[in-house]
Amino acid sequence: EKVHRRFINNEGETASMKSSTSLACTILALSSISAALGSDNSTHDLKPFRIDLGAGIPHLQTLLNVTKLPKAPLYPGTSPTYGIDLDDLKAWKYEWEHGYNWTAQELSLNRFSHFTAQIEDLSIHFVHQKSRVQGAIPVLFLHGWPGSFYEFEPVIESLTEAFTDSNGSTVAFDVIVPSLPGFVFSSAPPFNWTVDDTARVFNTLMIDVLGYPAYAIHGTDWGSGVAYSLYSNFNRTVSAASFVFLPSASPTVAEIAAANVTLSPAEQVTEARGTTWSTIGNGYFLEQTFKPHDIGLALYDNPVGQLAWIGEKVKLWSDPRAGQSPSVLNSTAILNLVSLYYLTETFESAAWIYAQNPNGFGTPYAKAPTNAPLFFTQYEYNIGSWPEQWVSRVGNLVSYKVADFGGHFAGLDNPPQFVADIREMGLFLKQ
Repeated sequence: EKVHRRFINNEGETASMKSSTSLACTILALSSISAALGSDNSTHDLKPFRIDLGAGIPHLQTLLNVTKLPKAPLYPGTSPTYGIDLDDLKAWKYEWEHGYNWTAQELSLNRFSHFTAQIEDLSIHFVHQKSRVQGAIPVLFLHGWPGSFYEFEPVIESLTEAFTDSNGSTVAFDVIVPSLPGFVFSSAPPFNWTVDDTARVFNTLMIDVLGYPAYAIHGTDWGSGVAYSLYSNFNRTVSAASFVFLPSASPTVAEIAAANVTLSPAEQVTEARGTTWSTIGNGYFLEQTFKPHDIGLALYDNPVGQLAWIGEKVKLWSDPRAGQSPSVLNSTAILNLVSLYYLTETFESAAWIYAQNPNGFGTPYAKAPTNAPLFFTQYEYNIGSWPEQWVSRVGNLVSYKVADFGGHFAGLDNPPQFVADIREMGLFLKQ
């Protein structure tokens, strides 16, 4: 595994970097004081939460048992261009019926500290895993579709533990992972809800409910839209931002050539995958943007249908080596993702995030009005490609990396690299 790392302005700090480091140190000090004092969250009805979805398993098993699939592909050799491979779907369905143990998976997920809070008439679910290390940095992790808080399950515990680098600097994190409104354990938002609304609610979660005066963020997929909104609109409380995906369209081949940008071999792979997604891979995007009721109701009580719709994307958007070390994105992980949607009956409400943000990822973003440092890692098998020059246009980019293992679900597909990325951000804040 290789990581191609570029530190921006690494021959000497610019005024912007000095400013961002100074701001970060102040924010860290405030966060430590606030964490010690606690917060008044009585108005938000903060409650411990435990996952308990076992009552839905008998019905799920019944539907799995009676659902028929074709004996053979209608047109062999046309997958994945035209959709999910029948053999993959059969294998996943069989495992879901005969080998998968939701009770064990639920028990594992409940090892984390889950909560719900009432914010703006929404019930917001989140994991709040606090470090035992004094001065731990709070980081808000934001998932997308078809993901959930589960995307970050493999990295939570490592991030809460103390890590000391070769220079003797130690860093650890308080990890906060909410479910986006309408996803799994968070209630569905009003009809005209946008990622900016979600950003506002999550800022309230961090500041008013949990008592952090400031915090760092990480975003991917739709979570990157929420994260950018926080980075730009709540720049007094966001100390740093980490992205593996931007909420804007990837540059075209022509735009990259016109800018005289040379891509590394790994970046060329990502660019090609992004082009494929934007030309023949975004049918689901259009469906969920314009007809979310159709797909949402058609698959509402159809676990195998949800498995096909979601599983195809998870496999296609991940590293071809997914499931092989260091990746933990295996068939069980896919079934966990789908089970959370199906058992919480949120497939439809989660799909609505596309209709509620009809510009999709086509919105042009100006540079955020903040000096807070921005970190970006381009995972080779992601489905969007943003060269360094484009990332620097949206924020105070201080580190740009290209990792040649991993895809769209970085927390599952390459946990060690993901943890290293977040620690790099934390160590920068500690400077």
